[in-house]
Amino acid sequence: MAVIEASTSIDILEQSEQLGHMVVESDIYIEYREAKKAMKEDPEAQEKINNFLSWKDQYEEVQRFGAYHPDYKTTAKQVRVVKREMDMHETVIRYRQAEKALDNLLTEISTLVAESVSSSIKVPTGNPFYDNQSCGCSTGGSCGCS
Repeated sequence: MAVIEASTSIDILEQSEQLGHMVVESDIYIEYREAKKAMKEDPEAQEKINNFLSWKDQYEEVQRFGAYHPDYKTTAKQVRVVKREMDMHETVIRYRQAEKALDNLLTEISTLVAESVSSSIKVPTGNPFYDNQSCGCSTGGSCGCS
């Protein structure tokens, strides 16, 4: 993508909007949107998601009392079981993969924009190791900053 010089904040905002439209038109976003729709329309996936959310609510209630609650161990175990069932469902897996790909794209874009302004600007990457780099880079010190 060519770097476009902008002289006013209005130009920058307009170009940012164009970039947003490019993301929405990308294959990565289209796959994300389709995977999300498929997950929402899959009754089995929705049942597993709702079951997990129900158990999660129960777990949060039980967790207020911790190990002293009589159902703590049972509820903690069951919430892990239903979460795994939900996470292993094919439609949920496809959605999570598409979501991760979109997140990676947005992180790359944010990093490129930040680096084009200054190498010291920190961009949240979702990875605490890289987010805490003192120089703001995500190379683990290979740029010579450490």
